[in-house]
Amino acid sequence: MKLHELRDNPGATKKAKRVARGPGSGKGKTAGRGIKGQKSRSGVAINAYEGGQMPLYQRLPKRGFTKPNRKKFAVVNLGLIAKFVEAGKIDASVAITEDALVASGLVRRKLDGIRVLAKGDVTAKLTIAVTGASRAAVEAVEKAGGSLTTTTAAAAE
Repeated sequence: MKLHELRDNPGATKKAKRVARGPGSGKGKTAGRGIKGQKSRSGVAINAYEGGQMPLYQRLPKRGFTKPNRKKFAVVNLGLIAKFVEAGKIDASVAITEDALVASGLVRRKLDGIRVLAKGDVTAKLTIAVTGASRAAVEAVEKAGGSLTTTTAAAAE
């Protein structure tokens, strides 16, 4: 096979329809746009336009609000922390900080802080220091003989 013998598979490519190139082309004169009207003209975008009637997206009620400065916490369950401690990936003898959780691979990144939730159970005595925690998580850690401290009062809900 030589370079000049290369061809595409039959039917793989299709010639583009050239509009407005005379009556013989089958798309001459109005080029398939019909006669007159807004859609036959160039530079027209009629998205969601309803001929002067109030458009649907304006007729429907708007609800809700997105807080622009909201905080996004990385969420960790107590059961996962306990599992990582048992596996030896987290050292339970020292305080478990956010950096320790990231270093162990339990959390990918801190975001605006790490929040601990109470799913799962803890048997080991742990000292945890994070941005936030649920009340149930704090109680579960204290019940096991450890302590869970949060840096922000707002995150402890």
